Amino acid sequence: MSLAGKVVIVTGASSGIGAATAVEFAKQGAKVALVGRNETNLKESEEACKKANNKVEIFAIIADVTVDAERIVKETVDKLGQLDVLVNNAGIADTGHILDIEVEQFDRILNTNLRAVFLLTKYAAPHLIKTQGNIVNVSSVAGLRSFPGISSYCTSKAALDQFTRCIALDLAPHKVRVNAVNPGVIITDIHKRMGMTEEQYAKYLEDCKATHALGRVGEAKEVADSIVFLASDKSSFITGATLPIDGGRHAMCPR
Repeated sequence: MSLAGKVVIVTGASSGIGAATAVEFAKQGAKVALVGRNETNLKESEEACKKANNKVEIFAIIADVTVDAERIVKETVDKLGQLDVLVNNAGIADTGHILDIEVEQFDRILNTNLRAVFLLTKYAAPHLIKTQGNIVNVSSVAGLRSFPGISSYCTSKAALDQFTRCIALDLAPHKVRVNAVNPGVIITDIHKRMGMTEEQYAKYLEDCKATHALGRVGEAKEVADSIVFLASDKSSFITGATLPIDGGRHAMCPR
């Protein structure tokens, strides 16, 4: 994959897709800056990366992407010497009908899922230009399709997809690629953080067999593998792409 020795920032690296992505980069020999708010979980991710490859340098940064974007980039470059890949994975979700949700939800979700990505991209871009590196944004099938009850989340991811395409064009003359992955339902803890009980989550996963063409939900590693591919030289002629990793959900329509 030509990622050995590359320096990668992965936000939201303390769990789920972010943690799996960090491990896959470590396997490829990359130096990984793990960014997250939960110190205990971040430490577990750090140990998982070292277990996957004890020869690479792993750097944990306890930070909130909504307020610490500049510090995240600066500490990574100061510690690891450069920046080759930025993976904007940190994200949040919440539910609610437009008649019930407060503006606070909209602002909170857009602040994390979009504004923080803008800030990290802005601060990382000069360093990525130096290395002719790239950016991979973690969006969602919710950016490609519309779903009731999660309007703030869908809006944030649709905006992220457009941001991905626009910044890809901005940075293309500098030989910096920008792409996104759009996962479907992936087994992580995001739904439980949104309030689902164990029983509700089990039923939801069962129902998802009918909403994903391949008849199942996805694993975090399946998304991580695609992120690593987009970050590597194997995708050297791909930029401005939004790649569904969703078992075909984006192509489905109710009948």
